[in-house]
Amino acid sequence: MLKKIVFIHLLNDYSGSPKVLSQIVRNEVLNNSNIYLYTSKDDGFLSNITKNHFNFFYKRSNNKFFTLCTYILSQMDLFFKILKYKKEDMIYINTLLPFGAAMAARFKGCEIIYHIHETSIKPSVLKRFLRYVVSKTASKVIFVSNDLKSKESFENIKDEVIHNALEHNFLETASHYEYKYLHHDKFIVTMICSLKDYKGIPEFISICKKLEEQKDISFRLILNADQIEIDTYFNYDLPDNIEIFSRQKDLTKFYSNSSLVLNLSRVDQWVETFGLTIVEALAYGVPIICPPVGGPIEIVESDKEGYLISSYDIGKISNKILELSRDEDTCLRLSANGKEKVKSFSEKVFLEKIEKVIYE
Repeated sequence: MLKKIVFIHLLNDYSGSPKVLSQIVRNEVLNNSNIYLYTSKDDGFLSNITKNHFNFFYKRSNNKFFTLCTYILSQMDLFFKILKYKKEDMIYINTLLPFGAAMAARFKGCEIIYHIHETSIKPSVLKRFLRYVVSKTASKVIFVSNDLKSKESFENIKDEVIHNALEHNFLETASHYEYKYLHHDKFIVTMICSLKDYKGIPEFISICKKLEEQKDISFRLILNADQIEIDTYFNYDLPDNIEIFSRQKDLTKFYSNSSLVLNLSRVDQWVETFGLTIVEALAYGVPIICPPVGGPIEIVESDKEGYLISSYDIGKISNKILELSRDEDTCLRLSANGKEKVKSFSEKVFLEKIEKVIYE
């Protein structure tokens, strides 16, 4: 009988880590593996990809105490759900957060794989606790970048760096797109992120205000949040040169209508361990400005595919945007380099490496 592979992810949404896990789960479904998936009840990339999908209660909120309570309850729930599995089964935990699953799996003697995407977990006491759980339970650890491994590796646990990859269908669609420097005579600057200050939203608004007099430059902010959350967050007047969009299932129309993509994650509060939106932008040939730390430095070389600039340097980013909006040749050069770079993020290679970790 095939061993069961049990995938665990805390919050099912349309962000990077569940998207990566969805690629792995889909591949295992195609391989007729005996798989099970546990996530929150939310709609996201992990929805409707396997019939063996089980939910637990978990909700994030602006109220940190409420979020903490639901988090603890979700891990208690997970602990008892995972207890039913046997020693020969494998537990695949996506991100550091689902510690309840790790504890139960260790109690049952299961093999445990951790796929670690993040390093910026607050408060620090929670991060120390989660790392302690990994150190006592994990059989193998996958890191999404060399930078993350250098900062977060564990003694005496087998580990491997496997960069995230773009889905074949995404790459196929992007490959037919020819980058355009202007869209209806506008230089369009796009940012796609979660609704969090540390993702650089205040800095993005400051850049919009700084360039508000440049009528040929416009900004688009696509947020992983619903409209009510967005309206609550932006309880102040916004400049006229920005459009804000709520959670999107398909980002194709945004990438294909962008002149430049920004990633403004704060270098001291949220270090991007990979940056999937960076690679997605490059697939469409869209130049990128991103942080000079973490995973992005393994993707973008300054003045080759884009530029590495701290989000705190608002003046420098604003000047670079203005400069690029007047320099079609540079934009086209960065675009061509980005299209070439993205070839190294093949889904086929990614899944082969994951398979090796799971089945070796």
